[in-house]
Amino acid sequence: MAERIQDASTTIGMVLYPGVTLLDVAGRYEVFARLPGVHVALLAAALDPIHTEQGMIIVPDTRFNDTAFDVLFVPGGPGQMDVIEDQHFLGYIRRYGEVAKWVTSVCTGSLLLAAAGLLRRRCATTHWLSMDLLECLGVKTVPERVVIDGNRITAAGVSAGIDLALVVVARLISEDVAKEIQLLIEYDPKPLFRSGSVRTADKPTIKRVTSQRRALQERRRAQIERIAVRLTDNEGCGD
Repeated sequence: MAERIQDASTTIGMVLYPGVTLLDVAGRYEVFARLPGVHVALLAAALDPIHTEQGMIIVPDTRFNDTAFDVLFVPGGPGQMDVIEDQHFLGYIRRYGEVAKWVTSVCTGSLLLAAAGLLRRRCATTHWLSMDLLECLGVKTVPERVVIDGNRITAAGVSAGIDLALVVVARLISEDVAKEIQLLIEYDPKPLFRSGSVRTADKPTIKRVTSQRRALQERRRAQIERIAVRLTDNEGCGD
């Protein structure tokens, strides 16, 4: 039977891998680590330093193991493509998710949850550039900043993970505590430009960003389509 970390009333497992987006991790950690009686584990296949998408280094403190967590959090980033077909990696995501009270992700972390079979017949969201890819994995996408479906909570791109963390805190403890943390970290976004969402950004900006990420997204699409075929074949064999 899976064991829970001692001396903590609530445990949160945050998954790391090379090429993860730093803000996907750091924003959530900043919120979760402020909770009393909560242990936040930085999970990885090994304890070696991990280079994030832009090169900053994070050092994990917990190897993948059979510990059970109350909250599973999976971030996104270009490195997601390097682990989404790693069955050892996905196996741990699946096992953690099957016993967690809350299964959460931000950005393309939802692609990892879907590949692990944790978003089947669920509504979810992801980064706007990858919404159609999440649909390829059999997920009903909802273009919202945070989407809740049962005990699955997914957030859109990168900065939306702070919203997700506050939603998780409100459900784990209380809205009052979530409000206190929001005030403490002064999370009161008033962006200088209305370009933080594909719904508000002007068309030239969307075109430039899409062009800049085209090569990455094409590689991601080819991979997701390959995974989608395997998932469909597996369902056809009975489950």
